[in-house]
Amino acid sequence: MKRMTALLIGAGDRGARAYAPYALDYPHELKIAAVAEPNNERRTKLQQLHNIPDENCYESWEEISQLDKQIADIAIICTLDRNHFKVTMRALEQGYHVLLEKPMSPDPFECILMELQAKKYKRQLTICHVLRYTDFWTAIKKVVSNGDIGEIVSLQLNENVEIMHMSHSFVRGNWSNKEKSSPMILQKSCHDMDIISFVIGKACKRVSSYGSLMHFKEENAPEGAPLRCLEGCPAELECPFHAGKYYLGEGRGWAKKFTEDHTNEGIIKALNSTSYGKCVYRLDNNVVDHQVVNMEFEGGATATFSMCGFTREQTRIVQIMGTKGEIRGNMEENKISIFDFLTRQETVIHFDQPVGGHGGGDRGIMRMFLQEVREGSKQNSVSSVSASVRSHLMAFAAENSRLNEGQSINIDEYYQSLAAGIQA
Repeated sequence: MKRMTALLIGAGDRGARAYAPYALDYPHELKIAAVAEPNNERRTKLQQLHNIPDENCYESWEEISQLDKQIADIAIICTLDRNHFKVTMRALEQGYHVLLEKPMSPDPFECILMELQAKKYKRQLTICHVLRYTDFWTAIKKVVSNGDIGEIVSLQLNENVEIMHMSHSFVRGNWSNKEKSSPMILQKSCHDMDIISFVIGKACKRVSSYGSLMHFKEENAPEGAPLRCLEGCPAELECPFHAGKYYLGEGRGWAKKFTEDHTNEGIIKALNSTSYGKCVYRLDNNVVDHQVVNMEFEGGATATFSMCGFTREQTRIVQIMGTKGEIRGNMEENKISIFDFLTRQETVIHFDQPVGGHGGGDRGIMRMFLQEVREGSKQNSVSSVSASVRSHLMAFAAENSRLNEGQSINIDEYYQSLAAGIQA
C-alpha cells in the first residue's frame, strides 16, 4: 500500500484535531508533509507533532498557491467557510486531490464551480459529510437498500444541537453571523440534508422551510448585563451562559477551541479579549436558533427535518417509515431499532463505542478518501462531489424559502437557474 502525503491548510479544530490525527494512528497510510496556518502557536504545535520540516511550514495558503509544484499527494482544506472556494479551486488546479471541510461554500455558484473544477482536472474532491461514514448511518443505509422496510414513505430527522453548543459555536463563535460564515442550515445542517438524501437514495424535488432567531437577541438580555460576563453580571447565578462559570467549569473542553493556554489564567485572558467572553445577548449573531425543513423526493417520499438549539443533549434522532417496516435511531445512544410490520418483530442493533469524532465518521472519511484516491476517482462513490453539491443546494433552497415566508422551492429549477447564471 502506498503511503500518501498530505498538505493541511488550516490547523484549527477540524484540521488539527479531527483529520490530521489519522496520520499518527495509521502512519503507514498517511503522512502530514506540510502545513499552512496563520496562527503561529497552532502551526508550531502541528509541525512538532507530525515532524514537518521548516521549509514545508507556511503562514498562509497564498504562499502555497504560488508554488509551481505539488508538495504532497492530497490537500486537506479546513479554512473558514468563506475561504474554501479560492483555496480549493487553486489546489485542484495544482493537481491535489482535495478533502474539503463542509460546507463547500456559502455561495451556491461557488459550489457548482468547484464541482466543475474537480471534473476539469480529474481530481478527487470529497466534502466532509462525515455522517455517511459512521456505523450508525451505514447500517441504516444498508437496511433501506436491502428493502427490509420496503419503500420509504416518510423520514423524520431531529438535530438536537444542545444549548451550550448552540451558544458557543453559533452565538459567540465563528458561525454566529451568516454574512461572515454561512447560514445555520448550511453550516450546521448540510450534514443533515446530505444524510437524508443519502438514506432515501432519490433526488429531492421540492423544499420549504421556516425558522428564526428567537432568543439570543439584545432585548432578552438580563437587566444590567454588561458586554462581557466577567465585568460583573448581576444575572451570573441565574444565567446558564455566563462565560466564566461555563468555560472554567463543565465547558473547559470548549475553551480549547479559542485558546491554546488551557490554564485558568489563559482561559480568563481569552474571555477578556475574544467574543467567547461576551454576553450571548449582546453580539452580532444573526443565524437562526431553530429551523424546520420540509422535503419531497422523487417517487413521492417526504422528509421533515428539525434543527433546534434548545435541547439538553447533542444528538440526532431519526424515524424512517417504510411500507414494510420502520427504523428508529438515536445517535447518542448509538443504536437503531428495526420493526417488521408482518412478523411484528423488533431487531435492535447496538453499535460498538465509536473511535474518533462524529460517531467515528471523522476517521471513516479519511480512510475512504485515501482509498478512493489510491484506486482512482469514482464519481458515483459514497464521496461523490455531485451528491454533495445536490445536498448543499437543498440547504441553500431551504434558506431561500425561509427568507421568503416558506415559499416552496423546486430544486431542479433552482439548479438550472444557477447553472444558467454561470454560463452567462
